[in-house]
Amino acid sequence: MNADPGLPPGPTPVPAGLPDPLPPGRWQPLSHRLLGKGLGALHGARSLRQQLLVWVLLPQLVLWLAGAFFTYNLAARYANAAIDASLLQATRALARQVKPVGNGLLIDFPRAAQDILEADPNDRVLYTVSSPPGQFILGNRNLPMPPTAGDAGAAPGDPRFYDGQIQLNPHLEQGEKPIFEQVRVAALYLSYGDDIGPSQTMLVQVARSSTNREELARRILLDTVLPLSVLIIAMTMIVWAGIGAGLAPLSKLRSQVVGRAANDLTPIQIDVAPHEVRALAQAINALLAAVQRNVGAQKRFISDAAHQLRTPLAGLKSQTELALKDATEPALQARLQRVHESATRSAHLVNQLLTLARAEPESATRQSQERVDMAKLARELTAELVPRALHAGQDLGFAVADEAEPLHVRGTSLLLREALINVIDNALRYAGRGAEVTVLVAAEGDDWVRIEVNDNGPGLPLEQQHQVFERFFRATHEGTGCGLGLAIVKEIVERHAGRVSVQSVHPTGLSVQLRLPRSH
Repeated sequence: MNADPGLPPGPTPVPAGLPDPLPPGRWQPLSHRLLGKGLGALHGARSLRQQLLVWVLLPQLVLWLAGAFFTYNLAARYANAAIDASLLQATRALARQVKPVGNGLLIDFPRAAQDILEADPNDRVLYTVSSPPGQFILGNRNLPMPPTAGDAGAAPGDPRFYDGQIQLNPHLEQGEKPIFEQVRVAALYLSYGDDIGPSQTMLVQVARSSTNREELARRILLDTVLPLSVLIIAMTMIVWAGIGAGLAPLSKLRSQVVGRAANDLTPIQIDVAPHEVRALAQAINALLAAVQRNVGAQKRFISDAAHQLRTPLAGLKSQTELALKDATEPALQARLQRVHESATRSAHLVNQLLTLARAEPESATRQSQERVDMAKLARELTAELVPRALHAGQDLGFAVADEAEPLHVRGTSLLLREALINVIDNALRYAGRGAEVTVLVAAEGDDWVRIEVNDNGPGLPLEQQHQVFERFFRATHEGTGCGLGLAIVKEIVERHAGRVSVQSVHPTGLSVQLRLPRSH
């Protein structure tokens, strides 16, 4: 079995003024091509959702980092202020334990008080008393001197606070590395002496490890940043949901475009959508309307031309038949026979074009639909074509899987009839003399009705089976076909939400299978 032939070999001619057709296998629905470049460009850079998330979440991340930085500095400043207050109090208390006596100093610092200051190894308090400043009298020798220790303009009694470091292992052994610890130091300069002798200066220093201060700053930072992080995550989730809701009209627009039939040029419907999306849909609808008008004009031209050609072709065919009866010369009979064959082929092409025009979506939607018994329809068509099969020496039969099971589909009876006639006609035309052709109707599950037309003819090569549904494709140049038979079948079946396929039959032959949604 072969697709309807009828055109000479070679490329299909294109009328002047019309664009060249797309190569086979490259045709896509117009609606897909309309958004293809835009969506490709969008994915080529970044998706709209990604861009919105970047521009919304990036400032939040920057603000979160800035907030964490300022919070840490603020926490460190308040921690320093608290520690500085305690250090100042300890410095003044230590200074009260050193009393001037004449030109000397009386140190009243019990061992118990010293043990209390040095009791906690994790929060050690170190002290030093020196007079003159730098000449060690009491305490720890490793405390760093104040940065302004040599400032002659420093007022006595004013505390000074600074950061420094002390060496925990001042007595190093060979190969041992020094260990340092960061400390916060409070320094207090005091003057002492009597009216007879010269005035002297005493330096009192109290230091505290920075470990607790840093731990306090970190705790304040965590207590501040953790709720802020939870808030940022919650805002991110809200932003994600908001962007999804804002882009929902685009998803709805995409759902209306993806999966459309090749000839579906109906407008895109978006009732509730933002102005920008609605403007995009209106622009696409305007383009679809323009394309629909152009396609409709071409279809009307084909339909009108076919109608106008039917009558003169029928007359030409009748005249050639009469001329063949009256002609006696063999050469004249041969020429008249070729004219008659050309008129027959042209009339067949015109009829097929009219059928194809009726099967187009614009025409199919205007035709009424009803429940059609496919078993009954296939039986009637097979009976009508039996005389033709007998005349060609072929065996045409019909079979139904289950006579009692109703096999109904919902559709246009006229179009379904045309589809079955084209499939059976194609089988009878190309299966060859003596072939067997069988029409089988069966249920396929609960949702489909399958109609098979099987023959044991020469069949088709595997590489041509996917091309037989293309318009004007001919696997052979014999016969009077025009290459539209199976293309019309495919158009009608798809208009009824069905599928059509071709496969080889062992050992030889071809099977054309139509699957249509079942109407319960």
